[in-house]
Amino acid sequence: MKKLSYLLLLFVFIITTACSDDDSFDEPDPVEETPEEVPEEPEEPTEPEAPEETPEEEDQQTYAFTPGEARGYIVDGSASEETVALFYHLKAISDSRFIIGQQDAFSAFYNDDSGESDMKKLTGSDPGMLGSDFMFITDDSNNGEEGNWFYQQEQQIIQDAIEAYDKGMVNAFSWHLREPYEGDHFYTSEMTAFQKENAFRSIMEGGANHEYYKEKLQKVAEVVKNMRGSDGVLVPVIFRPFHEFDGDFFWWGAPYSTPAEYKEVWRFTVTYLRDEMDVHNLLYAFSPDNSYTSKSAYLSRYPGDEYVDILGMDNYGDLAAQDGSGVATANQKLKVVSDLAKEKNKVAALTETGYFVDAQNPLPPNFYSENIYNVITENDVNIGFIMFWQNYSDSYTVPVPGVEGEDDFVEFVDKEEALLLEDLPSLYELPAN
Repeated sequence: MKKLSYLLLLFVFIITTACSDDDSFDEPDPVEETPEEVPEEPEEPTEPEAPEETPEEEDQQTYAFTPGEARGYIVDGSASEETVALFYHLKAISDSRFIIGQQDAFSAFYNDDSGESDMKKLTGSDPGMLGSDFMFITDDSNNGEEGNWFYQQEQQIIQDAIEAYDKGMVNAFSWHLREPYEGDHFYTSEMTAFQKENAFRSIMEGGANHEYYKEKLQKVAEVVKNMRGSDGVLVPVIFRPFHEFDGDFFWWGAPYSTPAEYKEVWRFTVTYLRDEMDVHNLLYAFSPDNSYTSKSAYLSRYPGDEYVDILGMDNYGDLAAQDGSGVATANQKLKVVSDLAKEKNKVAALTETGYFVDAQNPLPPNFYSENIYNVITENDVNIGFIMFWQNYSDSYTVPVPGVEGEDDFVEFVDKEEALLLEDLPSLYELPAN
């Protein structure tokens, strides 16, 4: 019934509307390159008292509102029509299907084999979603001059995002923001004790680096407000700041702020971009790592429904075992996210995942067609998208032809529920009610 309802919506929509060179991110010394993001699994935080939760209606479906009602469920009531349409379609898709994406799909390649995305090399289609990062764009070393390496990366990232939009893909940006004192690192393992203990609180209103943080948000706003497709339309973007905040490996992690402080910074970020900088083409994604096993724990740092559009979770650790012993656990954690998204009329997503295959780490058997697939579909889990992390020159999360897992990945993307670019509906137009 879910699949039928969405197909009917797409049918109505059709009737009513139809009548490069290798950019491998090699960074000059001494600045580090984008790291492989395989964080240690954090300890589960102490759970607060469960907040009030909207009870689920009997036989509740994930699709819960008409196209005309979609604007009333997103953070930005003044969002562009295309951004509202994207939110609506992600929610409707999650009723029975899911989009498959990859981080840096147009700029990071296994064996440095540039050209088409690695996913297209294997499947014949680009992913349905492109993951990018504001990290280089907001770096202190980006001086906006043509010869500056960071500025060159900014231009390439923008170009890739526009290409993705023009193709009909979804754009999602994370943000590995450098700590505000020296602007060198985001991993706490590379920071001083003072930086770790003070960085996050320093960007709060009244903090020593609050104005610095506002300047970084202004840069984000500048880029997003000027990112237009070939049709002249502002590109809608999923913005995912301060991710995996339940661990201790990022300076915005749980040990370095209270839940109230984290919520305050998140709310400031949203209101500053939306209300002060007039950014109206963002959807906001909230995504802890995989430490949460209950709704109350997941919501312990949740800033509120009026500040979040997408409920996500990153999970590498539960999928690392060769015998697949963590699959059921990963599915139960994602079910927490999925159930909350149904209750709150948000979009659920597996916002980062993957297994980094290299010479020392063989791929678990049936990793894509069984392990990943079962995580995102079992026990009435409904997500709008899954994002695999990027491929590297010496490791991959998405296979290419001739490597381990290629047939298994093709079997995964051939599932009825899976959507690559070639399978997507028109995401940036609202169908008629």
